Amino acid sequence: MALLERVSTLIRANVNDLVDKAEDPEKMIKQIILDMQNQLMQVKTQVAISIADQHVLEKKHREAVENESQWMRRADMALDKQDENLARAALERSMSYKQMAEGFRQQVEDQKVQVENLKTALLKLQQKLAEAQSKSDLLIAQHRRSRAMRNATNAANDISGESHAAAFDRMKSKVRHTEATAQAAAELVTDDVGEKFAAMEKQEEIDRLLADLKAKRR
Repeated sequence: MALLERVSTLIRANVNDLVDKAEDPEKMIKQIILDMQNQLMQVKTQVAISIADQHVLEKKHREAVENESQWMRRADMALDKQDENLARAALERSMSYKQMAEGFRQQVEDQKVQVENLKTALLKLQQKLAEAQSKSDLLIAQHRRSRAMRNATNAANDISGESHAAAFDRMKSKVRHTEATAQAAAELVTDDVGEKFAAMEKQEEIDRLLADLKAKRR
């Protein structure tokens, strides 16, 4: 049965492996549980149908056995009445029901095997579902922790990466260059002011000397 094949696949499935290989483990876990629940409902329904079919076959088998016995009694009755032809007809009918009874008996046996297989699959699937449900919270928590750890590790690697280090060095060099430029500008301004004062003092000295010369000429 296709149903039993699908159930068998779910039962054999390793939940941990499926989760490890999934791009979205949480979504995978929920999907696995949903699939199992759906298959469980189908198996339960099929078990009920198969048991009902078994009961029908058993009833038909009993009826065929009863009819076989009934026509055998009628054959005896015909012989008691010394009606051999009627007895032969009754025996023929009895043999027909015997063949039907044998066919139903075989079907009943086959149906019992089918019912047992379905019951076994149902039990295993119930156990697998309970296992998956009990592991779901744990697996989801483990996945979230591993994802957080991976993100933290990636962030740390990015921070300590060569690109960030190079960018930091470039920024430090730029700051130093800016500081040097500012200092040079300050020194230029300072030198310019000093030169102005020196020129002013020189001019005053020239004025004084010129005044002295003029005073001596009077």
